Amino acid sequence: MKIAIAGTGYVGLVTGTCFAETGITVTCIDIDVNKIKMLKKGIATIYEPGLEPMIKRNIEKGRLFFTTSIREGIEGAEAIFIAVGTPPGEDGSADLSHVLNLAAVIGKEMSSYLLVVIKSTVPVGTSEKVRETIKNELTKRDVDIPFDVASNPEFLKEGSAVEDFLKPERIVIGTDNDRAREIMTRLYKPFLLNNHPIFFMDIPSAELTKYAANAMLATRISFINEIANLCDLLGADINQVRKGIGSDSRIGNKFLYPGPGYGGSCFPKDVRALIKSAAEIGYEMKVISAVEKANEFQKSILFRKIQNHFNGKLKGKKIAVWGLSFKPHTDDIRESSSIYLIKMLLNEGTKVSAYDPAAMKETEKIFGSSVDYAKDPYNAAIKADALVLVTEWPEFRLPNFKKLAELMSHKVIFDGRNIYDPKEVKNEGFIYYGIGRRG
Repeated sequence: MKIAIAGTGYVGLVTGTCFAETGITVTCIDIDVNKIKMLKKGIATIYEPGLEPMIKRNIEKGRLFFTTSIREGIEGAEAIFIAVGTPPGEDGSADLSHVLNLAAVIGKEMSSYLLVVIKSTVPVGTSEKVRETIKNELTKRDVDIPFDVASNPEFLKEGSAVEDFLKPERIVIGTDNDRAREIMTRLYKPFLLNNHPIFFMDIPSAELTKYAANAMLATRISFINEIANLCDLLGADINQVRKGIGSDSRIGNKFLYPGPGYGGSCFPKDVRALIKSAAEIGYEMKVISAVEKANEFQKSILFRKIQNHFNGKLKGKKIAVWGLSFKPHTDDIRESSSIYLIKMLLNEGTKVSAYDPAAMKETEKIFGSSVDYAKDPYNAAIKADALVLVTEWPEFRLPNFKKLAELMSHKVIFDGRNIYDPKEVKNEGFIYYGIGRRG
């Protein structure tokens, strides 16, 4: 079986490589010439654990190819996956220009039956727009080539995307005819054999499932952040509250970890797009709108704690920031709470020294030389007036507090992920601030 993947960003590259790993012949397509050159050499163009060795292995096995040509990519293919970006517009709506432009090119270049599968996260109704766009191009060519459209939203987590794809909790497929369903069934046969759940549904339901899933997870995060903020005011401990409610089987304990707000390439964008999609048909998403508002407030929670500790006098202070990516095991800094924090600190005339295992280069693209990029966590803490833990990379979990105490000018720690024991930190002479923690 041969397929094509259009777009070699995070979703497209992981999807294409993992399909190749199951034995399918895959051609990945991208307009970025330099990116394709690197991929042909087996060099991963995104940071994702385990991906690069898999790319190299499948190139060597003759199952994974890369090209800049749509025509070359779809030649002999039964399906093409659209995996291009849908960035947020100024009004919060998903920008579908890349998706629809690609659909037009597919309509211009296809020469035989093709199943067009939308992998990108898109609002309900996008599949029909793609179908109409392809039809229009075929009409312009005065040809009658059959094709179908399906929806197959991705549920990959950055930092564990390869594992998520190969061992999925669920696979959601939206189709509207037997031929498309048969192709998707063959494509995902290895997953059926391994008893991974596959849910076939209508196309609008599949499109909405992705948004609903991300909005639900974002809601849980904003909820627990609100409770944590209340704990700070009432003298309760969010870790104890979290355990108490998480033991309820109706609630569970996942995504109930407070912090400085959610970020990344999915949750912020998808929450806003869902709100906008509803508004376009005259419906107000009251709960989801409140989730977004709560998250915007939470983005500044660490800054406010720092500001309060120093009585608003931040000019000239040196703050060490541990963690720049929006989550561990990725170099993605989109909507990262660290970036928000650093911007606010710099605006106050604060000196910032930062360290992250993977996201330093991406951060430097934003801040340039206005931030000091340390060679390791302890180097960042030298003569710092405070240390702020924002992203819970494993190497930050067990620091040498005695060493930190010797390096820092003032012993203050702001634990944005509640990964440290307040008593242990205080026993080393530090002042400790968490999110909803009682020391």
